[in-house]
This record gives sequence, C-alpha cells and structure tokens, in this order.
Amino acid sequence: MSAASPQSARRTVRITIVLLFTAWLVDYADRLVINLILPSVGAEFDLSRGQQGLIVSVFFLAYALCQIPGGMLTDRYGAQRITLWALLAWSVFTALTGFAWSFAVLLVMRFAFGAAEGIFPPASMKVLVERTTPEERMGANGLIMSSNALAGVLVPIVVAPLVAAFGWRSAFFSTAALGVFVLVAIRMWLPAPLARTEPEASTAGRRAGGVLRMGVIWRFSAMMFGYSVIVWGLNTWVPSYVSEEYGVPLASVGALVAIPALAAAGAIVVGGRLSDRFGGHHRKVIVPGMTVTAAALLLMTLATSLTGFVVFATLASVAASLCYMPIFAVPLGGLAAEDVGVGSAVIILGGQVAGMAAPPVIGALADAFSFRVAFAFLILGAAIATVMALLTPQDAASFRTAAGASELPAPAKEHS
Repeated sequence: MSAASPQSARRTVRITIVLLFTAWLVDYADRLVINLILPSVGAEFDLSRGQQGLIVSVFFLAYALCQIPGGMLTDRYGAQRITLWALLAWSVFTALTGFAWSFAVLLVMRFAFGAAEGIFPPASMKVLVERTTPEERMGANGLIMSSNALAGVLVPIVVAPLVAAFGWRSAFFSTAALGVFVLVAIRMWLPAPLARTEPEASTAGRRAGGVLRMGVIWRFSAMMFGYSVIVWGLNTWVPSYVSEEYGVPLASVGALVAIPALAAAGAIVVGGRLSDRFGGHHRKVIVPGMTVTAAALLLMTLATSLTGFVVFATLASVAASLCYMPIFAVPLGGLAAEDVGVGSAVIILGGQVAGMAAPPVIGALADAFSFRVAFAFLILGAAIATVMALLTPQDAASFRTAAGASELPAPAKEHS
C-alpha cells in the first residue's frame, strides 16, 4: 500500500474523529441514561439504593469481563468489523431494556448490554491508532473522548423532559435508534487505515498472553481504576443526591448536572493536547490534577449549599478529566500496533472494575451513613491514581523497557 498524501491523511484523521466521536457519544449516553432514571426505576420496582446501584454495577461487570476478549477479537478479526458488531448488539439490548418488567429482567438486560458495549472500546482504540500518527494520536483521542463528557451534558437535558413526558422506558428506545444510525454511518464512511512503512506482525493472537503478563500495563489499569472511581461515583449518584437533598425536580437536575459535565468535556480535550505536548510524561498532569481533585471532593462533601456543591463538583470533574487522556498516552505510544486491542483493553478494564464497584459501595454508604460520607469515599480514587502515576514509565521508550523486549517489539513506524 502506498503512503497517503498529507491532505488525504488529514482527511482520514478528521473523518475518523467525527465518526468515533459520534459512536462514543451514543455509547456513553446509553450508559448515563440509567443514572438519570434510577429514582423512577427504583420507585416502580420498589428498590433500595443498594439495589439501584446494582443495576449500574451489573453493566460494568459484563463490560469489564468483555474488555480483554474484545481486545483479542479486535486484534484477530479487525477493528472495524468488531466495532460494527458491537454497535449492532448494544443497540438491540438497549431497546430490550425498555421492555423490562421486573428487577431481575432489568439486571439481565443490563448485563447483556454491558457485554455488547464491552467489546467496543479496544476496537475503537485500534480504529484510531490505524488512522493516526503517534504525534497527533492523543490530541485526536482527546477530541473523541470529550464525547463522554458531552453526553453527560446532553443526556440530562434531553432525557429528563423525555422521561417526564413518556416515562423512563422511552429513553432506551430513543438511544437504541441512535445506535443504529451510527452503525450505518461507520459502515459507509469510515476511511481505510493509513499506510505504514513496515508490515504489521501477524502473531497478535499468539502474543496476547504476553501482553497480559506485562506488569507495567496493569499499573496503568490501576491508574484508570482510581480515575474511574471518581467519575462513576459522581455520575451515578449526583442526580439522586441533588434531587433528594435539595428538592430539585428531575427536569432541573439535568441543567445542574450539565455544568460539571460540560466543563469536563473541555478538560478531556486539553488533557489530550497536554499529553501530545509532553510526549507522555503523565505524572506532570496526573499528580497536580488528582491533588486538586481530592481537595475539591473534600470541599464538595462539606458544602452546605447547592451552589457550593455544584461549584466544587465542577472543579473536581475538571481536574479529574484532565487526567483521562494522559493515562493512555504512554501505553499507546509504546505498544506495537497489533497489540493495541489487548493492551488498551487491559487499561480500560481498570475503569470498568471501578464502575462495577463504586456505585453500589457509594449507595450502601449513603444508606448506612449519608451521601456526604459516600462522596468522601471518592478521594480514595484520587489517591490511587496519583500513586500509580508515580509508579509507571513516563515515555514510550521507558514503557517498552519496562515491558521487556522479548514480550513487546517496538511499534511499526508510520508516515506523518
């Protein structure tokens, strides 16, 4: 394959960013819908906060279990193919969730939905790696992943009036339809991968076990765990807390929750740019970012007014979101292209374990003590992320050294 012209390569990057941004926007919206409608679901099925948290965590259980298998499937069968299958499957199970008639059925549907979405992240990551150069990769991924925070803005604003008018089930039917739309768009318009100067290895299936045995990749996974404890703790329970503690109606909760989510979207983009500028060196962003996050979370738990709570929650969201893309920068620069599926899956797995654990733990703490005690638990996530940032390599060369040359060859060079 001949090298693409600079103009063609830029067009490939732009189209890839737009398509993956849209796919991740729908992906994240599908997850966040349940957080906003938990009070309605809890009332209909007479559920405790702990049971409501279980509805959220069962998704993450399936999502976590499917990360590494999804990475293996991606490395074996191709990123675009697995992306399309993931979109189709999660759209089907999202729609089926709207038909749930009991707590048990709802748990089953959320588990199946989590399994379908679980194979998407490593496939998406590899789609991007195949269509970008290392120098622009984190900036491009930052733009794509800002969709997650934007979903946090749009879902409360759009879903709250929809649920108020048509009931909580309508939210799932609507997001399922969006998933089908994105599936068609990616099938029709995703560009071919950029050409490389060296052929990719054909041994990814046999080498997956070697990637999984790398201790260094699991330290980055632990860093993602700490970050995600904060994000999913806030995303899951802030709407319920604001509604119960301050008597804010559901339609107005959407506008309040949108404030920290919108600020976080910008912070994710900035974090990606900083990663490219620093050439990795995530410690420069994560240590100060998580220090500010911990302080803001503490002040948030002590806030006595709605305004103070929202201000400090926004500050915590912004500071934590700056750290998201730096977690990926060094591994994606150090991994061989044919190992990105499994390697990125390991990192993402840490986040999903946090998503599985944090909602029910916080719900149980809120039931046993108070939401203030429950939110204080999130400071532990900032501490874990900071410690892991200090215990991981700071650039791609150091990552490859830590991984071991026998397990991990250097990535193929790419055209700029």
